[in-house]
Parts: sequence; C-alpha cells; structure tokens
Amino acid sequence: MTLTSPHLGSSTGWTDARLLYALEEVVEKELNRHLKVTKDWMPHEYVPWSDARNFPGLFEDGEAWDPSQSKVTDIGKIALVVNLLTEDNLPSYHHEIASLFGRDGAWGTWVHRWTAEEGRHGIVMRDYLLASRAVDPDKLEQFRMAHMSEGFESDNRHSMLHSVAYVAFQELATRISHRNTGHQSGDPVCDRMLARIATDENLHMVFYRNLLGAAFELAPDLTMQAVRDVVVNFRMPGHGMPGFERAAAQMAIGEIYNMRIHHDDVLQPVLRFLKVLQIDGLGPEGVKAQEELGLYMAGLDSEASKFDEKLAARKARMAARAAG
Repeated sequence: MTLTSPHLGSSTGWTDARLLYALEEVVEKELNRHLKVTKDWMPHEYVPWSDARNFPGLFEDGEAWDPSQSKVTDIGKIALVVNLLTEDNLPSYHHEIASLFGRDGAWGTWVHRWTAEEGRHGIVMRDYLLASRAVDPDKLEQFRMAHMSEGFESDNRHSMLHSVAYVAFQELATRISHRNTGHQSGDPVCDRMLARIATDENLHMVFYRNLLGAAFELAPDLTMQAVRDVVVNFRMPGHGMPGFERAAAQMAIGEIYNMRIHHDDVLQPVLRFLKVLQIDGLGPEGVKAQEELGLYMAGLDSEASKFDEKLAARKARMAARAAG
C-alpha cells in the first residue's frame, strides 16, 4: 500500500483523505485491469433504426405514438423507463463521485472513464425506446425533466468508504435489473442491448468490489461499519423518480428486481466473495457491525421467503383464473 496503515483493529487515524491516498495504488491497478478487459462498443449498432419513423412535430409525415406499436411487454416497458431514468441522472452521479474521489491521478481517470462508459447506457436505451416506439416519447421526456430537475444526492455522500461500499452493491443491482429486464422484454433486440449494458455494469462492480476488499485490509472496522450501514439502508439511485414506488412494486411482482433477487443475486455475492461475515481480528465496533450485518441478512432472507410465498400464491391464482 502507498501508506503505512494504522493498527488493523483501530478506527483511529483514518480520514477520507488518508484512505483516498492509501488506496490510490489499488485504484491504478484496478483501472489498468479494467481497461484491459473492457471493450468499446457502439450504441448505434444496438438500435433497430429500420423500425423508426417520424413523430409529429416538425415533420408533416409524423406518426403519433400508440401502445400497439410496441413489441415490448408491459413489465418490460415499466422497467425500461425506470432503468433509463436512473441512467439519466449521470451528471449528478458524476458530480458526487468527482467530489468524493477527486479529479486527479488514478482516481480522476477512473471517475471520467466510468462516466464515459455509463453515458453509453443512456444513449442506447433512449435511442432504442424511440426507434422501436416502445414507450410514449412525450411522457418519457416529461419524466426525464421531472427526475433530473430534482437532482440526486447520495445517502452516502458523507463518506468515501460508504460510497465505495454502496457502488459495489449498486453496480451489481443495476446489472441484474438490466439483465432481467432484457429477459422479460419480449424483444430479442432489447435483450441483446441490455445484455451489453449489463456486461459494463458487471465490470464496474468488480472494480468497486475489489476496491472495497482493499479497504477491508486497510481499515477493517471502518469498512465493516460502512458495509453494515449501506446494506441495511440500501436504496436504488432512482428512488426519487416520479412513480418509483409503484413501478418498483410492479418490477418486484414481475421478477425483475425484488427482495429475493436483492438478497440472493446482489448482497450475497459481494459479501461472500469478500468473506465479510468471516473476517476476524476486528475491534469492538467492527465486531458489532459484523454481527448486525449478519442479523440483517438473516432477517432479509426470511422476509424474502415470505415474499416468495406470496408471489407463488399469486401465480397460482392467475393460472387458475386463466384455466377457468
């Protein structure tokens, strides 16, 4: 490491500035690894331009949008709008991480590279939605304006460690949401596009997950507390968008993103990879955070099982109705 670390069981001595400096070598290593494995891709190659036609406006031949023009399933439309509006707030996300991580050195290079890669996601998703007429373009723009006008403030902006912990989970959550949306969309073109986006999100998760692992080596007590706080209070970045709660409920029922998926496919893989619940040698605060994290995960698993039962019962009712 660049900086000699304080005693591993101690929370004293570490500030955001010292941690940023101490982790710079790890950021550089992970950045170089990322640049070797990632592949540039062209958003326009994933858009069905031949399906596109003019909308009313400046063009006399403009054709008004109608729901029947879309190939996408109802749940696919809901999830696509939520996923796109989440991507739309990229300027706010960039501001958050540039303020926390800085714009210089390896940290700054990563911040700008991440922003450039994320920018592709919003570009290709909007182009797909408009070219394929998957959703009402007027409502989509109205939602975008409302959501972006509110801005975005991270729940974890007070702490660099909390922010690293959050994005390690959130990038994986976004990957899962995109991938499941593609599977449920009913359109192979949409599925391929979202699979491409999900590949990026997975690489971003790996970057932050490995960075979080290095933070555990440097400051395990503080990092354990940050992970505990983030997991217990986790919210997706799109939580402030118009109609988010209703859309999230529909996505949960549609098995795009729900408690079971959050527990099994997002939280557990990161915690398991880093062996978070098996870390020993912690100080009192670290042990307390680790125990609370374990209790929370057990409780979430139990709640997810209850949700699974309700979902299965709902499916059985719908099947019986369809058969009758």
